[in-house]
Amino acid sequence: MPKPKTATGRKFKRPYKRLPKGPNGGIQLLLIHNVENLGKQGDIVEVRSGYALNYLMPQGLATLATDHHARMVEKHREKLREIELERLKSYRDLADELGKQSITIEANANDEGHLYGSVTAHEIVDALKGAGFTLAQDQIRLDGPLKELGLYTVKVHLHGEVDASLKVWVVPTVVTEEA
Repeated sequence: MPKPKTATGRKFKRPYKRLPKGPNGGIQLLLIHNVENLGKQGDIVEVRSGYALNYLMPQGLATLATDHHARMVEKHREKLREIELERLKSYRDLADELGKQSITIEANANDEGHLYGSVTAHEIVDALKGAGFTLAQDQIRLDGPLKELGLYTVKVHLHGEVDASLKVWVVPTVVTEEA
């Protein structure tokens, strides 16, 4: 294959080696970690080059699908399976603990019980942090913003296979009048 030429006709050298293309025109990668909506650890997937170069490979989630890497994963597959089972067990334990929890969030509301703002995932994560749980905002799955006082059951997505439910009480802010 001849070297590419610039507009002036001179040849230039690429600063990196091109990644091998898969049968569908994407790049074949071997997943090092589970990636939601893509695949599990050890799977060979084909993705667009931008997704591979800008996200999966820099984050350490995937590597090139070479025979060497596939053999290494196959060799360590049992160990990886044990690690994944331990991780699932810890997520299930956390889901049980979250199911027993009930958090209370104070918010400004009018006399009819409608909130002036809304309770979002950010406030729920902060309340859980106060209770000793560390979660990310994207793990809290709300059907919509909580705009009224009352008891809500909120879904918490911990892992691809593990979800928990959390009771959230939205109560009015207590106003103390000082004379």
